Amino acid sequence: MSRNAFLRLALSGLLLAGASLILANHPAVFVVHAQQPTGVIPTVTGTLRGPSITVNLDQDFVNVRSGPGSTLYPRVGILMRGQTVPALARSEDGQWIQIRYLGAPGGLGWVFAANVTLSSQALPRAAAPPTPTFAATPTINPTLQAALIPAVTATGLATFTPAPPLEEPSFTDATPRPAAVPLGLVILGLGFVGALVAMASLLRGR
Repeated sequence: MSRNAFLRLALSGLLLAGASLILANHPAVFVVHAQQPTGVIPTVTGTLRGPSITVNLDQDFVNVRSGPGSTLYPRVGILMRGQTVPALARSEDGQWIQIRYLGAPGGLGWVFAANVTLSSQALPRAAAPPTPTFAATPTINPTLQAALIPAVTATGLATFTPAPPLEEPSFTDATPRPAAVPLGLVILGLGFVGALVAMASLLRGR
């Protein structure tokens, strides 16, 4: 056996002996612990301190605006039915309530007081924030606008000339009429003819 092989064998024996001594004196070093059962860890839920508002149950949602007004201030969010948030102040007219609303600029919003229930009436008054300035509507240069719109030449309406009046034709009877016979003469003639007929009948009867 060579010298290197002898040294390797001796070193392996020393390592095995040291490991055996460690296991004999400290058996818990290599003990695998079973998994501990996981339970429900109680969490601490905070409650609101101070005044708060709750959305009325007859409202599906309420608008949250950037100021106390529905026409001058835009909507920045909504609150759902039954939702509760901290109340900070009232408007000067008392119709709007300032609330803590993280979705709004500065974390503040305003809701209409008639749509929510206030937990405490002791709220300070707060001045309305400045009304937002809306972007100006761009206007078109009148000269450019006139250049884009084609010029329309006005033409007069055609004059109406009434038709000449219609002439109704008049008809004349060109057929010559026979001379009128007196009615008395006609009656005498008929009577004479009747008498002749009667006499002829009498003579034939004899």
